[in-house]
Amino acid sequence: MSRAGRYDIIICVIKFKILKKSKKSKARLGIIETEHGVIETPCLVPVATQAVVKTLTSEEAIEAKCQILICNTYHLHLKPGEKIIKSSGELHKFMNWNKPLMTDSGGFQVFSLGFGKDLNIIKTLKGKQSCQHQVKCGHQPKQLKITDEGVIFTSYLDGKKIFIGPKESIKIQEALGADIMFSFDECTPPISDYNYTKKSLSRTHHWAKICLDSKRGEGALYGIVQGGKFKDLRIESARFIGKLLFDGFGIGGDVGDNRKEMLKMLDWVNPLLPEKKPRHLLGIGYLEDIPEIIKKGIDTFDCIVPTHYARHGVAFTSEGKLDMAKARFLNPPTGGPLDKKCDCFVCQNYRRNYISHLFRAKEITALKLLTFHNLYFFNSFVENIRKKINDGKI
Repeated sequence: MSRAGRYDIIICVIKFKILKKSKKSKARLGIIETEHGVIETPCLVPVATQAVVKTLTSEEAIEAKCQILICNTYHLHLKPGEKIIKSSGELHKFMNWNKPLMTDSGGFQVFSLGFGKDLNIIKTLKGKQSCQHQVKCGHQPKQLKITDEGVIFTSYLDGKKIFIGPKESIKIQEALGADIMFSFDECTPPISDYNYTKKSLSRTHHWAKICLDSKRGEGALYGIVQGGKFKDLRIESARFIGKLLFDGFGIGGDVGDNRKEMLKMLDWVNPLLPEKKPRHLLGIGYLEDIPEIIKKGIDTFDCIVPTHYARHGVAFTSEGKLDMAKARFLNPPTGGPLDKKCDCFVCQNYRRNYISHLFRAKEITALKLLTFHNLYFFNSFVENIRKKINDGKI
């Protein structure tokens, strides 16, 4: 039976309310109500790949102002497996997180463990990064096979073949028990040509309908708009996905090689999506991008930037990025708090020279302190944007 036929008996456990629309941009202030709490939007969704924000406990992530986290379906399927997580009371109890959770579909791993790994590229070709290759119809990655039914992965743990299609993705995500799930798709490489992207999009649209039909639980399900950098394909996808009975919408895949192209793509897509449902931008969240994507009408967005940079010794501050691996931060004149304007516990209690010493000494506590501060800083940054929308300044 299709989801449309079950819609009167399956009630989604999220509600989205737009509290205020900006008169200066397309930004909007809202709340997403879930079984595990309310999310104030716009909102950063920090990444908790294996049911943890690396280096932090769940309690610490809450103290860093995290409202919601996103966990990785593919990696949790491999270890420890959704059966173990479900038997432990699903993700919320398994990781002791009593706030909302998202799970991705595994679609990003189709790219990251496929062409992304083969060609050593990320999903956006920024700056000096370049690639001589072009992905065309008929091309397949080395470590996985993409078919019309789903994707055959090669496990990085033991080399076994693992098949995940739209039905399997939804089954895994429902066993994990997140508040918000995503439909299974292919995140296309930024070097895909038009024909490859068009064929992939047709497959993703087919999978989207199967995901809706496969859904059995009460968790919310977001559809994902794809189409790469091609305007007509993005518009086609937004119209197609926007007409289906999804509870919200993700915008994924290649979003252009720079911020200007990304924002232009959002101008193509967002006006075609139902206004009364939340919009999530997948895998984007550099500090300088955040105000701009919010002005285009994005409600939530996930990104590894604050945590990934922290593990590489970089602190985000009101003065800019600080590389704590630099010896100059050991000197007393630069030994104050990471950020004098920040009231997180790290800035209130630890000095730059101490954190620099820990990082240079390869002490893991440095990673915890920097991760906490960066998340607190990013969440406070978005919190301030919410205030500006409310005050009519954005």
